[in-house]
Order: sequence, then structure tokens, then C-alpha cells
Amino acid sequence: MHFLTRRIFLGRASLASAGTLLSALDGSTADTPISWRAAIIGHTGQGNYGHDLDLVFQGLSTVKVVAIADPDAAGRTRAAQRSQAKSQYADYREMLAKEKSDLVVIATRWSAEHHAMAMAALHSGAHLLTEKPFTVSLTQADEILALANRTRRKIAVAHQMRLAPNVMHLQHAIADGIMGELVHMRSWGKQDSRSGGEDLIVLGTHIFDMMRLFAGDALWCSARVSCQGHAITRADTRDATERIGPVAGDVIEAQFGFTHGITATFTSRGELRQTLGPWGLELLGTKGAVRILMDIDPRVLRRQRREMMPAGISEEWLPLEDDPTLHFKAAQRGTVPANRRVIEDWLDAIEHNREPQCSGRNAMKAIEMVMAVYAAGLSGKRVTLPLPQRVHPLMS
Repeated sequence: MHFLTRRIFLGRASLASAGTLLSALDGSTADTPISWRAAIIGHTGQGNYGHDLDLVFQGLSTVKVVAIADPDAAGRTRAAQRSQAKSQYADYREMLAKEKSDLVVIATRWSAEHHAMAMAALHSGAHLLTEKPFTVSLTQADEILALANRTRRKIAVAHQMRLAPNVMHLQHAIADGIMGELVHMRSWGKQDSRSGGEDLIVLGTHIFDMMRLFAGDALWCSARVSCQGHAITRADTRDATERIGPVAGDVIEAQFGFTHGITATFTSRGELRQTLGPWGLELLGTKGAVRILMDIDPRVLRRQRREMMPAGISEEWLPLEDDPTLHFKAAQRGTVPANRRVIEDWLDAIEHNREPQCSGRNAMKAIEMVMAVYAAGLSGKRVTLPLPQRVHPLMS
């Protein structure tokens, strides 16, 4: 598996001097610097600019932000100043038609507009980075991925934790046998006022992306999704607090099966917020356990057991040895460096014609696990993945 770290990225001939992709596209020599034209799409008051995605190109000499689009005039002016965009547009379609950008960022948090924006960006010939949730439905995700495949464009989605240095370090540690064979994963959402269906789509997509990082594709799902004590029906469908598609349920208990007998659970239940603490994922193996406390800067902890005579066994959750993030300075933490890792990997994927680590396909698979929860909850039966029905279960 390919892992891209900042040290490796910077240790290569820089993207600006390599010129590999530009040579492949227009026949220029390898000495020609790559220069990317980037455009950003936001919508102030309708999802805004999630997790600083309007700032992703700051400090990259190889990328010039040529334009930003936002229907809100005041918000557009502020975003243009933040991103240092040269031009401003009220309509993103006009921007895409006039600017002919190489790279487009869909920054709005609300996914209701993602499909239309993504299709327009891909039709314009741009590679795409988008905020999560990727789409509202699998139908939308499939259409975007199909167009990207036809046009040979690369899609990245802001699942930043996949490229967190300590998560990458954990992958190598697991491969070296730190916890034996992975057997089970258990996870829980933030379980705040969004507990249930909204927690599932907003935080669950991050969690399911991480599950797949360690266990591969899910094969089946069974779930109980309840609303005020009863199993949901489509009549319980409601709008989320943000425009991210329909949601249902205030309590979710879901189970997944993966290859090699690995199983996993996802819980979102408001009464457990204080008990479980920060949202996260636990990996349970035959020789140990690891807990990932999830955030833009996740914490990775390993369960350490010590025999304490005569008291018995003592347990502590301690950081992994050689965790590269333990001595990070403030400038190395937060959304800007987390987004930078996604951007660097995305540009490297374009240059070397590979899928980004935070790919559109991976994002679709996370959305599919969300839809599987609803499909299983509505039917009361285990469902198999990939899901044959691509329409949102709450809308079909």
C-alpha cells in the first residue's frame, strides 16, 4: 500500500520542478514547472467553507487560486480575501466556464449541492477535491465516479484522518504485529444533539472510512435504528440540521462483517455520550487493543496491561511508541496541515496517475455503509454489500 508523508513528498523532486504531469498533458519538456490553476466553490449561509477548505492552497507555490464562487456577496468577498482568489463569481457554473481551472475545490459542508457542483467541475475538465459527506445518495456518488473515470480526473474527499501521521504509523505497527490479528472493531459517534441519523452521516462517514482502512470492504450489515423507542419506518424521515440529505432515528446500533471474519459495531445513542467520551474507533486484536480518539488531529492509544501484585492487573491507555505526532508544534496541528496532507497526496496522485488515498471511491464506500444501516434498519434483515439498490433507502 502506498503511503505519502510530508517528508517523502518534500524529499522528492518538487512538484514544481518535476513537470511530469504537464509533460504528459501537453508534450512540454520535463524542465517545465507544473503550474496549477485552482478554483473554489463555497456557499455562505448554505454550508459555508467547511474545515478551512478555502485555505488549502496557501503556501503552495505551484498552485494559483484564480477564482472563487459564492452566491452571497459579502461571504464571497471575505472568502476571496482569505483564499487570495484573483476573481469572484456569484455563479459557479459561470466561473467554471470562464476560468478553465485544473483543480476545483467544493468547500461547502452541506452535501445537497455536491452532486451538481461535482458534475459541473468534472465536465469543465478539472480534478476535484470535495468536503464530506461526499454525496446525499449512492446514485449521486456513482454518477460522479463514472464521469471522473470517463474523463480521467482524480477525486479526493476531505477524510483527513486517513493521512494523519499517527494513523499511518499505526498501520505499519499493526502490520508488524503490535496487536496480533485484527478480530473486531467497535465505534461510536459524537452522540450529541445530532445523535442517531445525523451523527451517522456526519461522523459515521469518517468512522466507516477508517474501518475500511484497516479491514477492507464491508460485506454485510445488520442494524436497529429507532426513533423514540420504536423501529423506524420511512414516516420517521426528517431533514437534518444541515442540508446533507434525509435522516431518521435517534438511536443507532449497527453491526458489520468484513473479510477474514472481522466484525465491527457502530453506536450512536445520546445516553452514552458521557460514558464513551470523544467519538472514536477501537481495534481489538488477538494480542492487544488500540483506540483512536477521532478528530482533525486524532489520538492513537494502545492498551497497556501490567500485573500489580497483590492488586491484580492494571490497565492504561498510552500513546504508541514513536508516535510522530507527540512532539508536533502548534503549526503542525489543526485543519491547515491536515488538509495539506490531502492536497499533497491528491496532486501526487494526479502526477502519477493513481487513486488518491482519500479517494472518491473510498468516500462512496463510506456512504454505502451509511445507506446499509438504513436499509437493514428499515427491513429488519441483514443486507449484503455492495448494495444493489443505489437510491437512498429513506427515499425509495
